[in-house]
Formats: sequence, C-alpha cells, structure tokens
Amino acid sequence: MSNLFDKAGLEAPIGAKRADAIGEGAMRPLADLLRPSHLNEVVGQDHLVGEDGTLTRMLKSGSLGCLVLWGPPGTGKTTVARLLADGTDLHFEQISAIFSGVADLKKVFEAARDRRRMGKTTLLFVDEIHRFNKAQQDSFLPVMEDGTVVLVGATTENPSFELNAALLSRSQVLTFKSLDDDAISKLLERAEESLGQPLPMDAEARAALVRMADGDGRSSLTLAQEIWRAAHEGEVFTAEQLGAILQRRAPVYDKSADGHYNLISALHKSIRGSDPDASLYYMCRMLDAGEDPMFLLRRMTVIASEDIGLADPSALVQAMAAREAYELIGMPEACYALAQCVIYLATAPKSNAAKMAYIAAMGSAKKGGSLPPPKHILNAPTKLMANEGYGDGYRYDHNEPDAFSGQDYFPTEMGRKTFYEPVERGFERDLRKRLDYWSRLRLERNK
Repeated sequence: MSNLFDKAGLEAPIGAKRADAIGEGAMRPLADLLRPSHLNEVVGQDHLVGEDGTLTRMLKSGSLGCLVLWGPPGTGKTTVARLLADGTDLHFEQISAIFSGVADLKKVFEAARDRRRMGKTTLLFVDEIHRFNKAQQDSFLPVMEDGTVVLVGATTENPSFELNAALLSRSQVLTFKSLDDDAISKLLERAEESLGQPLPMDAEARAALVRMADGDGRSSLTLAQEIWRAAHEGEVFTAEQLGAILQRRAPVYDKSADGHYNLISALHKSIRGSDPDASLYYMCRMLDAGEDPMFLLRRMTVIASEDIGLADPSALVQAMAAREAYELIGMPEACYALAQCVIYLATAPKSNAAKMAYIAAMGSAKKGGSLPPPKHILNAPTKLMANEGYGDGYRYDHNEPDAFSGQDYFPTEMGRKTFYEPVERGFERDLRKRLDYWSRLRLERNK
C-alpha cells in the first residue's frame, strides 16, 4: 500500500500544496491533504496509538483482530483504519453503512474470499456500522469467524446499544476521545507548517477557533481552510471578525476542560442547595454553550437519587419524564421540560440517606466477603436441604400482625446492621421556608 502522504500530495513543494488547499476554486479538503501516514502522527489518541497504546501493541505483535472504533466525529477513526491495513499488509476495503445494502455486502465478501484463496486477507472498514440493521450485522459473522475479513467498524453511537451482541463478542471496542485543545492546536500548527503560511489571526481568535472545532480535528482544519481563503493580503482577524467570517460562535466553554466541569458542578450544587434561580442560570449557560441536553438530563437523574432520594421519590420520576419528553420532542421545545425538571429538583426536599445507605452497605459487603444467608430464609427444594435446616423457622410476614415478623435476615456471622437512616429536617421539608429564605437573601443583596 503506497504512502498516504504521497497519495495526498504532501511531498509536493509547499507552494503547490498551498495552491491545492486554498487556491482559487480549490476543492481539496485540507483534512484530506494532511491525512497522517503513520500511527504516531495521529493526535489526541495516545491511549491507542502512543508508545504503549493498544493499537501499537497489536501491530508489534503482528496480529490484528476485529475492532469497533467508537468515538465522536473527526477523531481519526477512518485514518487509523487505513493505517492499520498499511501496517499489517492487509488489503484495505472501505464501505459505508449509509450507502450499502445486502447486495453490496455480498459482493465485498465474495471479493474478499477470492483474495483469501490467493493468500491475501482483507481489512474491511465499515463506516457508521451502527446504521446496519440486525440481519445485515449478522451477515458479517461467518466471514469474521473464518478469517476472510478483519472487520474494523467505526461508529459515533454507543456499541452496547447499537450493535448485535454476537458481533460485539467477536470484536474489541476501542474508544476514541474528542481532541483536546493541545491536539487541535497541534493540527493547526501542522497545517501552517505544511502550507508554509501562518493562520491570519491574533491569539484570541486562534483560541476561539480551537473552541469552535469542539474536539473535531476535521472541523478544525476545515475552518482553517475557510480562514485562509477569506483573508486578504496582510489581514489579521480578531475573534469577533472570525465569528462573522465563519458564521458561528465559539462555545462559551470547552466540554472537555475545566469550564465544563465547573459549570456542571455549579448546577449540581445549586440544585442541592435548593436554589431554583441559580440552577436555571447554570443550566442555560450550558445549553447556550452547546451542551448535549442528554448530559444534563443524566446529571439530573443522578441528583434525583443522590440528593433527594426518598425525601421525594417523585423526583426520579420527574427526571425520567424529562428525558422521555426530550427524546419525544427534541430541542428547542424540550428546553421547557428541562427547566421544569431543574426547578422541581431544586425545590424538592433533600435527603442523601439512600446514597449513604448504599455506600455503607457496599463497604460492609466488600469487607464481609461471601457470607451465606441464614438458613431460615433459604428455600429447601430437596429433602437433604430440609434436613440441613434450610427454611426451618421462617415466618411468612404476610401472616404476621401488621405484616411484619421482625426476623433477622443478615448472615449469622455478620450480625444485625443499620445502613439506612432516614433524615428529617424541617428546613428541607418546608418548601415555603426555603423560597422565603431565598427571597430574603435576594432583598439583602439588593440593599
């Protein structure tokens, strides 16, 4: 397989490459022009392609199994698949689940069998593999099992939900991460070096461009290409000009950096602190920055159990209903369901008793080991088990006064334990007192 940089024309003189990338009427995407030729040139995925990465180890061993590459767009999945074929001397074949059907798969499999008979194995890269239905996914199993193809599938969706269990059991799932600021910056520097010209923007605009890419390497290079095309001789763009040229606004915060975690922490603690106004504010900050509403709904579901729990069991119902509403309606209208859920959680009574009970019980379970339950609560389906005392002395609670026997159900060696201790706090139980408290606080702040 020829060098991918050769295919992309990267050995051409800088002037020729620049003309190809940003010349008048140029159609060559910069992301394709700068496609890496070696795994160690892939940025942002050191856990896979670094010196001690998973894929690096596979290639050193000389053995490559079937893989599922899972991660956001623009993180290098297609590039890595191509380089794996190059590194293992496999024939590379690529199809897309969006445009391929059963007939196309049959042709690909037959061609792979012909190569197999001639001693050549095929690396079959399937982009968006989650878009194949169950029957289509099942068709891969025979050619995977007999070694006709080494399947490498790429998906942006969770494989656990979108791919058949049989296909997953024959594959190793490798997770690709969104590119961080350093990785995006490295791509931009590589583009500048390759084209022999710096990006015409100041430092603030450059930082905004990195945020606009939002972890997508392909997007960062596409944006850079647009900037080069738009710039006049000697022009240097500011961050404000950059937004106008690219017709998009940089996110308020980076989803993979401190700002992201700071805001979700602020939202969580505002709800825990029973402040509906601050909770709404932080939720809106995150939505305005482009946060995935499902991420917020997952955190609300956690809060409903962790911070409210049995003080108001309906909180969990509200969180699940908000998620269902979002999936049914979609944005932007679903924002009202999110707002309703945030307000409900913030004004609900609070108790972490269930959380603390779980932590205590888990600690006891790990410490105690495999202690058997007491024999009186075990069934005795055989005579031998009955003779051993299984079920002896068990009291059926429904036949007891108030349907409560009061028996001890813990392992005999462990003794009785208390994990769940309900918390009754008047301030948490009285919604009106809480709202009055925040009203007084706001009045004091405004004085």
